[in-house]
Amino acid sequence: MSTSAVSAAADARVTVPLREDARVIGLVGLAHASSHFAHLLLPPLFPVFATEFGLSFSQLGLLMTVFFVISGVGQAMSGFLVDRVGARPVLFGSLLCFIVASLSGYFAQGWGGLLLVAVFAGLGNAPFHPVDFSILNHRVSGPRLGYAFSAHGLSGNLGWALTPVFLLFFTELSSWRTGYLAAALLYAGVLAVLVLQREHLHTEAVVHHAHGDAQGGGAGFLRLPVVWWCFAFFLLSTLTLAVVQNFASPIMKAMHGVSFEAATTMITAYMLCGALGMLVGGFVAARMPAASDHVVAWAMGVGALLIVAAASGWLGGFGSMAVLAGTGFAVGVGGPSRDLMIKKATPKGATGRIYGTVYSGLDIGFAIGPLIYGVFMDRGMYATTLVLAALFLALSVAAALGVGRRTRLA
Repeated sequence: MSTSAVSAAADARVTVPLREDARVIGLVGLAHASSHFAHLLLPPLFPVFATEFGLSFSQLGLLMTVFFVISGVGQAMSGFLVDRVGARPVLFGSLLCFIVASLSGYFAQGWGGLLLVAVFAGLGNAPFHPVDFSILNHRVSGPRLGYAFSAHGLSGNLGWALTPVFLLFFTELSSWRTGYLAAALLYAGVLAVLVLQREHLHTEAVVHHAHGDAQGGGAGFLRLPVVWWCFAFFLLSTLTLAVVQNFASPIMKAMHGVSFEAATTMITAYMLCGALGMLVGGFVAARMPAASDHVVAWAMGVGALLIVAAASGWLGGFGSMAVLAGTGFAVGVGGPSRDLMIKKATPKGATGRIYGTVYSGLDIGFAIGPLIYGVFMDRGMYATTLVLAALFLALSVAAALGVGRRTRLA
């Protein structure tokens, strides 16, 4: 089947029963939650590892750098693999990597064992965006894609929220090793469900000719300016999320003297507000598909203003934390429209490669963000750290509008 025929078949799926679309969306959401679960296989237990293995936080932080470097590089490369062999076998391979990562944690005796967790978790995480969006774009009917992207983002946030609770529960109940064994069993269960439902995850491998243009099998798509505008958007917007995940808690403690528990609760509130925003954003994306870039720009612009308000210190401790949590809602609203924006910028037959390349900006943002902000944090420039995060988010507005403008020209 030719590339154009595959794409036409996917675009024509507008009469698919709701039950079929919902099943595909649910299965992909389960897989996406599993990948976000893997993001936090290590950090919640860092204090335990520091005590038990005598590791410094620099050594522990390096584990996450390894994770995101492998995930980012692998994500860009895995898009080619997804286009060549289809999304389903790559998805199953990713889940096997997560099982190995969890078992590596169970048997770990020091930093080397934890490094294996980071390596296999990074390898497993790498293909997920090319896999997920190839399945959703191929199998979900066009009018429901906005809702599909909303559910996809929502499931990722829920995966983030579950991991610390899951690991700490088993740590308190028995030991941290039991937590990793339970994680391996959890991943095995997810893999079993997806294998049993595998007919709903099938995508066609794309047959390319030897030429290397944007729709060919090579890397010709990298010459498209819109690809790099998409990449820039993910890099810039993720640099803001890196501040919230890594430094929002100590910033609030330093600026306003709030308790550790309150500052930690704010991070959870940010994630939950982000999930709610994605739910609302799904309806927005479904009703305004032609204006996806403008929806994204407005959402990120509002988020940047909220961060500046928190950085000003005028709102006090509780007010600043509430505003930062509200940033999660604003950014979340733009999430489904963001994914729809990328879809419209994707040439026919290049879904895996495009999503793999542009979403690698997310991993790079997570990898370099702490290094950038750490310089300001070490100097006690807490408000400046937040302002810099707002600046990156404001720049992502320009990137989103650049994507939309070039998509319409194309």
